[in-house]
Amino acid sequence: MSIHPTLRYDDPRAAIAFLTTALGFREVAVHTGDDGAVAHAELAWDDGDDTGLLLIGPRRPGGDRFDTGRAVIYLTCDDPDAVHTRAAAAGAEITMGPVDQDYGSRECAVADPEGNTWSVGTYRPSPGRP
Repeated sequence: MSIHPTLRYDDPRAAIAFLTTALGFREVAVHTGDDGAVAHAELAWDDGDDTGLLLIGPRRPGGDRFDTGRAVIYLTCDDPDAVHTRAAAAGAEITMGPVDQDYGSRECAVADPEGNTWSVGTYRPSPGRP
């Protein structure tokens, strides 16, 4: 994968717990500073033969030119209903229950505790598709 979304969180450790528990991300690396706080983390999203990598860092007081605010991230998978069930069981805020879209995708969406939206679906964008 050549695009790596990067998100800033007020509480990166809580974000990692949410993303691994509610959505099924896999923790790849968590680097901490001398104070034990998360300085940088990498989480993997496994989708069959493809693996996406999400980068997480802390919000910094006084602003950060790399902190662009909240985001919407789209994750591909074969079974969004299973992701929905997992997220609901973990107490995630469901912003869209599983639904069949008119373009052929099955999708659902949840919000993480800091306001990012995670949309999960079967539609797989492709650079060769018009």
